[in-house]
This record gives sequence, C-alpha cells and structure tokens, in this order.
Amino acid sequence: MSDIQIDCAFDSGNILVLSTEGASARLALRKDHMSDFKQWFHFRVSGAAGRELELKITDLNTSAYPGGWIDYDACVSEDRAYWGRARSTFDVNEDGGTLTISYASGSDIAYFAYFAPYSMERHHDLIAESAQCEGVSYRRLGTTLDGQPIDCLEMGEGKKEVWLYARQHPGETQAEWWMEGALECLTDPADPVGRILRRKCRLHIVPNCNPDGSRRGHLRTNAVGVNLNREWDKPSAEKSPEVLCIRNAMDESGVDFSIDVHGDEAIPAAFLAGFEGISGLKDRQQADYLRYQAILDRRTPDFQTVLGYGITAPGKAKLTMSTTQLAQRFGCCSMTLEMPFKDNCNLRDQAQGWSPERCKLLARDCLAALAEWLEG
Repeated sequence: MSDIQIDCAFDSGNILVLSTEGASARLALRKDHMSDFKQWFHFRVSGAAGRELELKITDLNTSAYPGGWIDYDACVSEDRAYWGRARSTFDVNEDGGTLTISYASGSDIAYFAYFAPYSMERHHDLIAESAQCEGVSYRRLGTTLDGQPIDCLEMGEGKKEVWLYARQHPGETQAEWWMEGALECLTDPADPVGRILRRKCRLHIVPNCNPDGSRRGHLRTNAVGVNLNREWDKPSAEKSPEVLCIRNAMDESGVDFSIDVHGDEAIPAAFLAGFEGISGLKDRQQADYLRYQAILDRRTPDFQTVLGYGITAPGKAKLTMSTTQLAQRFGCCSMTLEMPFKDNCNLRDQAQGWSPERCKLLARDCLAALAEWLEG
C-alpha cells in the first residue's frame, strides 16, 4: 500500500514530517515563530482507512515541558467534532524522547492534536453568535501584530466589575472551550446562574487574547515570539499590543474579580493559582480567593486543591503575569485557572481524558461558584 500523507497547512496546524513509510511516520514539532517554545501539534493523516497507524513524534526531550508527555495520550478525531484519545507511549531514550501514537483509523482521514483544537473560525462564530444575544455588547479592544481583532463581549447591569479572559497561551485550547461554556451560560435567558451574574456584575469577556499564536499553531507566544503572560507590567504596542489594549480597558472599568484561563501540560488536574506573593497583600483579598477556591472545590469533582503550583513567598510575585498584576493594581480577587492536557487523575475518562465537554461544564461550575461567592 502507498505511504500515508500528513498535512498541517491549516488553522493552528503544526508538525514537521521527517519520513513516512507505509502506515508509519517520523515527525517533529515546529517551534513557535521567533521562540524556542514547542509542544503544540495539530496535523491530518490521510490514506489511513483500515490501517494501524504508528506516528512517532521525536526530539521531545527539548520540548517546553518534557514532563507533559508522561502518561499522556494524543487527541484524535475523524470528524473534527468528537475528540477522543489515541493510545500513546513516551520513551525518553528513543530518538531524543519520542511519543509513539498508535491508532486504528476507521476513516481515510484522521486528525491528531495536543488537545482538541479551537479554530479561529469557531472563535468568530462564538463572537458573532454571542454578540447577537439580548443584553450583550461587543467591543474591539485593539488589533494584534498580524492585524486580527481582540474581541471583547460585555453584559450585565451590576456594580461588580468581572473580567474573564483566556488563551494568552494559544496552544492551551482548553481555555477557549471553557469560554464557550461560560458564554452559553451567561447568554441563556433561562439559566439561573447567568441571570444572577448579569444582575450583580458587569462582565467583560475576552475569549482569545492571542489570535495570532492561535492561527499560527503556537504553543505559548504571539506573532513575534512573546509570551503574553510575561508582559503585564510593561506591555508595548511593538511586542504585546494584545496585553496593552486589554489592560487599558481594565484600567477604564476597574477590576473586582478576574479569572485568567489556561491549561497545564504536566499536572493531571484542574486547579487555581493565586497572588500570594504581591507586596501589600490584603487579608481580605486572600480570604476572598480562598473562599472562592473552597466553593469551587465543593461544587465539582473535576476541581481539586491538592495538586497545583507552589505558593510564592511574600514580596516575590512576578508582576509581569496578569493574575498578580491585577491583584496588585486593583486590590482585587484575581486567579489563574489551569486545566489538564491529560485527564483529571481522580476522575478518569478512558475514551476522552480531559475534553472540550468537561472544559465547558467546569466553566458553568466556575460561574456558579462566583454567584455563590458574591452572596458572601
């Protein structure tokens, strides 16, 4: 039989084809433009029907997060709607660290990705559909270096200024699946959580902070290799216009509560990271953060507080990161939500692992936790 064909010249595509032989291929990751970050992959295999595919992604010991490949199964879809998992194994000693993906395809075409992709076309559908909903207004905050808009949706009549923003790191597509779930809740006139939040809050929602990196198939950076979540202290029009326009809008409105939505490569759980290391940390701020975390932990088994990042020592916070910058700048309760690329180790799903569906469900639980938190 002929060799399989592998393509990635599409929205968020990323792979280098080293060789193909029959139903097997040797592959490598392409670095983010002007950066050494590499971890994201998204490619299509054709000529796959009825064949046992063996796809080897090599040189992963030099990837951004080598620990992310341990106990990881690649995402796969034949229809680009349902994303399951393909059995994968990682050998640190093979060819510079190799992830071997094994998959028996029932279709002639199969797509593989680090996590279920969230395309820019789907992003534009999300913005257009949400903007048509009653009570929702749209703001174009600015443009990226590639000329794409930074989209912001606003709603609610309350006094609490709430900012939800996602996908500073474009390869962390969990974040925009979460945003889709959040917007479905907030724009549904029958959803009681959405109704409460629209009554008590003014919500500002930026579903994708990094459209350029998203379209280019980057893991972590924008069009010129800049990690946006290290730009919040001194953003610039030349390097990080995305952060500059979002932070300017936040300065206009003020911020009482914020969630920055991400994905974590190595830790098999959903968790929060806070702002403990900022100077002048207020007892009220920390108490508010811990209370929200406790509410969310109680509401869903897809969240936990045991696994996560270490606590930053007092006065050692990096104000280049959004969560700490906002806590310091506004005295608000801000946080980073991390979701796994692998699965929730306490509630495994063998077919899908962590999935778009679970991202969207967690979003509603996060909003329900916010509604309860506001009662306090």
